Amino acid sequence: MKAQCLTPAQVQTVQTFHAALVNPRTKAPIFPGLEHGGELMWRGPGGGGYGTGQWLRDEVFQDRNWNYKTFDFDSGLALADQLDGGLMTLSPNLRNFLVRGGKLLHYHGWSDPGISPTSSVDYYNSVLNSVGGANNVQNSYRLFMVPGMGHCFGGEGPTTFDPIRAIEQWVEDGKAPDRIIASRWTAGKVDRTRPLCPYPQVAEYKGTGSTDDAENFVCKRP
Repeated sequence: MKAQCLTPAQVQTVQTFHAALVNPRTKAPIFPGLEHGGELMWRGPGGGGYGTGQWLRDEVFQDRNWNYKTFDFDSGLALADQLDGGLMTLSPNLRNFLVRGGKLLHYHGWSDPGISPTSSVDYYNSVLNSVGGANNVQNSYRLFMVPGMGHCFGGEGPTTFDPIRAIEQWVEDGKAPDRIIASRWTAGKVDRTRPLCPYPQVAEYKGTGSTDDAENFVCKRP
């Protein structure tokens, strides 16, 4: 049993992945850490280039000799934001989008190993703060967090769903997505369905019926 345990150094590495990234000089938060429960996805889709600095090396600085160990958090983040068109500082001000009647369906896997799921939650909350609360955005912007899903797809949970159909009904029929049914496929067959709920709601079991059937769950605030 002991041979299956993590070493102290490995435990520290895991804790580092879970912790938020902060500027080592100012201690200011930069980006949230990965979520607990998604560790099996760290070698899956999206788990490579971000953690090793490949995104900064190849896409931002475009320098094959760039070394993440020499990264300067004060000047480097500003340069990365400048070169990558503002990716690091997304504006939460969606007022013009909302006024025009735009519809935004935003989803993120809770087990994403490449981009922290909490970043989407933080952005959603920043939009609410920017435009005056949930009542001002729920008809135009909804966030769906997907339990067990990795980077855009795959994972242990029910992660197959149709966001295009959901937003089509929202735009063309005026039916805002109160829940989206997701399915899990095993050996070519669906063996579990669950509702995806608009954040901050979560799927709650009704207490009767199969836990593999989405109909036996309701969306509620935790």
